[in-house]
Amino acid sequence: MKIIIDGYGGDNAPQEIIKGCVLAVNEIADLNLVITGKKNEIEKILKNLGYTGDKIEIINAESVISGDDENPAKLIKAMPDSSIVVAFETLKQRDDIDALISAGSTGAVLAGAILKIGRIKGVSRPGLAPTLPTKIEDKGVLLIDCGANADCKPINLCHFAAMGSVYYEMIYGIKNPRVALLNVGTEDAKGNIMIKESFKLMKKMPINFVGNLEARDALSGDYEVIVADGFSGNLALKSIEGAVSLVMSNLKKEIKASFLAKIGYLFMKKAFNKLKNRFDYTKYGGSQFLGCKKPIFKAHGNSNAESIVIVIKQAISVANNNLNQKIEELVNSIDIKED
Repeated sequence: MKIIIDGYGGDNAPQEIIKGCVLAVNEIADLNLVITGKKNEIEKILKNLGYTGDKIEIINAESVISGDDENPAKLIKAMPDSSIVVAFETLKQRDDIDALISAGSTGAVLAGAILKIGRIKGVSRPGLAPTLPTKIEDKGVLLIDCGANADCKPINLCHFAAMGSVYYEMIYGIKNPRVALLNVGTEDAKGNIMIKESFKLMKKMPINFVGNLEARDALSGDYEVIVADGFSGNLALKSIEGAVSLVMSNLKKEIKASFLAKIGYLFMKKAFNKLKNRFDYTKYGGSQFLGCKKPIFKAHGNSNAESIVIVIKQAISVANNNLNQKIEELVNSIDIKED
C-alpha cells in the first residue's frame, strides 16, 4: 500500500502532517508514503522526529496553494510546482500509488480531482462525503454532497445515494444502510422540483432509500447516509459544526462561572470528556471525494498528526476493498438518463 500526502496542505502543515506520516508508517506494516513539498524542510522535520526509515519518499514541490486563494481551480493550472498539484500529477502517473490525502484548500482538492484524475465511468459528478457523529455512540452518518456541487440535477443526487450506500456498507459493515434525502420536511410531496424528482427516482433504486430527512434529525442515528446537493449539504454541515461549537463553548463558560459548577465538573469530568470526544471531527477522519478514479481524501484543515493517521487508515481500507469497482457496478446498473 502506497499513499501520497500533500505535505503543505492545512493549517498545521508541514509539521503535523509529517509527524502523522511518521506515526502511520511506524504503526502500520506494509505501508509506504510519498510526501510532496519542500524537500529540504521535510528532510529536516523527519530528522528532528528521529525518523531514519525507508518507508517515506519525498517529491519536491516549492509552492503552496492556500485556502485563502480566491480561485484555487485556476491555480491548479497556474501553479504546477505546488505541493497539491505535484501530488495529483504523481497519483495520475504512477500505478503504484493507491490514494491521495490533502488537508489543504478544499477548492484545490476538488479541482485537482476533476482536472487531473477524472470520474469513475458512469458517475455524473463526484461528491464530497464526510462522516458526522450521531447521538449513538461509535456510529457516524455519511453526508454526501457537502460542497463540491452547488447546483445539481436529480441524476447527481441519485449517484450520490448509490455511492454513499456502497461506501457506508463497505467501511462500517452495515448491510443495506438507510439512505435519506435532505429536505424541508419528511412528507413525500415536500421539496422543490429537483428534490421531488430525485425522491421518485431514488424509490426505484436498488438501495435502502427510506425517504426524506429534516436537518434537525441529521445526527439522530436513525440514518446511515444523507443525500444532498452541495449547497444544502454545506449549509447543513456548517450549521451543525457551529451549533456544536456554540454548545461546547457555552458549557465551558458556565462551568467556569461559579465554584459549585467547578465542583460539579470534577464529578462529571469523565462524561464531559466523552461527549467532547464524540463530537470531535478529528476522530472521524477525512471526507472522501467519492466518484473519482482513485481514492482522494480531504482532511480537515486543522488536522493534527493523529487526525492524519486516521485518514491514512481510511484510505487503506478504501483501497483494499475495491470501492471504485463496486461504485461503478452499482451506478451503471441504475437506469437513469441525464438530460
